[in-house]
Amino acid sequence: MAAGVSQPFDAIDWSAPWLAPWRALGQPLAQQLLQDELSVHQALQTAAPQAAPVVFVPQSALPEGTAYEQYIWDTRRVPTRDNLHDFFNGLVWLQFPRTKRRLNQLQAQALAADGVQAVRGPLRDAVTVFDENGALLQAPDALWDALRARDWQRLFIDLRPLWAEARLVLFGHALLEKLVSPRKPMVAHVFHAPVAMNSIADVDGWLADQVDASAWSTKPFTPLPVLGVPGWWPANEAQGFYDDAQVFRPLRAAPVP
Repeated sequence: MAAGVSQPFDAIDWSAPWLAPWRALGQPLAQQLLQDELSVHQALQTAAPQAAPVVFVPQSALPEGTAYEQYIWDTRRVPTRDNLHDFFNGLVWLQFPRTKRRLNQLQAQALAADGVQAVRGPLRDAVTVFDENGALLQAPDALWDALRARDWQRLFIDLRPLWAEARLVLFGHALLEKLVSPRKPMVAHVFHAPVAMNSIADVDGWLADQVDASAWSTKPFTPLPVLGVPGWWPANEAQGFYDDAQVFRPLRAAPVP
């Protein structure tokens, strides 16, 4: 393993259900990092197809004072550090190239219009939220209705058998990184996928077309504590697991005009 790669790649539990869509690509690369003298950007580049929209380069390639997102858009090069965060970011680029390129386009456009500010504008903030912590959920309408209502009892207990008909795919690389050490409060910002998610390539094409600047400025996502998903964490089988209001929060009342 390269001298700079000090993150615990051996701590990734590739049998975790949330890593199922990432296992075939990610597990061999993690093993490569553990066994070979490679940096993360080099390992990712070995898996990149010739037609990939970006190449992975060391973090030192990013010029001082240049915005990360703008640099990627202008050069099609992704500065990559030797850590879990950038490893998972690279996996998402490899699995969802069209969507990541579209998100990067919106980030670059927002930077060109507004510059780098102390507080991100609505669109750039929404794109960053999904890029870091987003997920896609294809599920029966009854589950979606309960999720939007934050009716956790109905979502996870009354309708528990319906989860067999649902599929949740994590997209956010920061969320994937955090789940290397799972904790109950971890939340995904979920986007509704009304299509069957049989192929990641098909989902990538569909999602890239859904990323609309005006619609996404409103953050059309719904928070979901991911370790509450049936089958994702043994602890959620315990009685009272979903009674924790610090994690499973009720829907806020609408503000009075």
